[in-house]
Order: sequence, then C-alpha cells, then structure tokens
Amino acid sequence: MTVWDRPEPPAQPVPLDRERIVAAAIVLADEGGLEAVSVRKVAARLNAGPMRLYGYISTKQELFDLMVDEVQAEILPEEQHGEWREALRILAHRTRQAALRHEWLADLLGGRPTLGPNGLAVTEATLAALDGLADIDTVMHAVETVSAYFTGAIRREIANLRAERATGLSKLDWQRASGPHVTRMLATGRFPALAKAVYDGTDVDAETSFATGLDWVLDAVAAKLTRPPA
Repeated sequence: MTVWDRPEPPAQPVPLDRERIVAAAIVLADEGGLEAVSVRKVAARLNAGPMRLYGYISTKQELFDLMVDEVQAEILPEEQHGEWREALRILAHRTRQAALRHEWLADLLGGRPTLGPNGLAVTEATLAALDGLADIDTVMHAVETVSAYFTGAIRREIANLRAERATGLSKLDWQRASGPHVTRMLATGRFPALAKAVYDGTDVDAETSFATGLDWVLDAVAAKLTRPPA
C-alpha cells in the first residue's frame, strides 16, 4: 500500500495533516537541502510530537515521495500543447525551473517514478505528447532519452550552483583562479582538443546551454519517430 492509498488518521487537537507535513518539509529542504529534513525537525516546525507524524508517513522516503509529488504540480502545464516538441520542451523547462526553486529536487530526479497524482499527471502529459507518433516502445525510449538529458543537465547546473556557494567563487572567479594551471597544462601540447575548446569555444549561460542541448535531443528523437501504419 502506497502512502497515497493509506488513509490519514482522524483529526486531533493540534491540527495536522499530510498537506501541512509536506509543506513544512519543503520549507526545510528549500532552506537546507534534504539533509535538513527529518521527522523530528518537521514535527518541531509544526509544534507537534514526532510520533504523531508516523500516523501520516511511515518512512522518510515516503515523505520525500510526497514532497516530489507536491513540486510536480509546479511542473505540470495548465494546458497541453498540441505539438509534441513544444510539449516536451515546456515540460523540460518547467522541470528545470522547479529544480532551481527547490534545489533538493535534483537529488531525487531520475530514480523510480513517484506514484502520486501530480507525478502521474506529468507522466501522462509526457506520454500524451507522443501518443500516435510511433509504437509504444519507441515512445518510451523517446521519453527516457529526453528525461535522461534534462535530469543530467539539471543536476550539473545545481552542482555548479552549490560549488559556487561552497567555495565563494563564481564561475568566472573559479576560471580566473584556475587559469594559470590550465594554461601551463595546455602549453605542454598534450591536450590539443581541449586547448581548442578553451581558446576558441564560446561560453554560454546555463539556460542557453540547457535549451540548445534539449533542442539537439529533440532533433534526435524526431528522427526516430515514425507514425505506425493505419
């Protein structure tokens, strides 16, 4: 039985329900990451005893599942776009935007799908965008490919943001600090392809990089989609 199938306990003197528990857990995670979330800390935030929370959730993983499902509501577009590329593009960008608001989401992307109503709705919107364009196995491979791209890109972006905070160095500051070492290594002639990338490549911001990579992946998916015979 999943947490969504299990009924909540009857109301008690101190108002408590899963909605309040999840909201408090998200605030803690937004402030300090997933490591800041525990049953004890959530209970303290709600001025409730920790044991009361176990009437609503059985494990921390259930709490994480509920948190992810809550954020999935921010990802789901208000309406389904008719063109499949635009529909998948919107879902990918909305996932990135949600992760930038809730950085802890990046740590929970890519695992087993959550089975809450919002997560299922996002999955339905994703599959519906490709419905009828190919056989179901091809559609599933297409969805997995797009998901693998934006999950990896989002995790990399969040990792860079965390590194900036941990070191106090922006990307440009880090490049300047690392410059002398990189210059010495490239001068050895052992890394000609890397030298070309460093000296001739164009540096773009994270949003542009994400959008460009996503378009390339969608181009690759488009080449594999074939409408099934009538």
